[in-house]
Amino acid sequence: MKYQIGDTVITKKNHVCGSDQWQVLRVGAEVKVKCIKCGREVMMMKTDFDKRVKSVLMTKSTAL
Repeated sequence: MKYQIGDTVITKKNHVCGSDQWQVLRVGAEVKVKCIKCGREVMMMKTDFDKRVKSVLMTKSTAL
């Protein structure tokens, strides 16, 4: 899955707060994302995150 810092991604399952949209904060061996609704920040391995992402909703370049 292709995503960059600042992109908004949709996950297959909802967060506990009910949102399925996350903003990418850091990309590397681990990915740090922030829930759009509640602001919770989560870090996970890139391989695990790639399995959970459904699609990239908005990229940083299209947001401008």
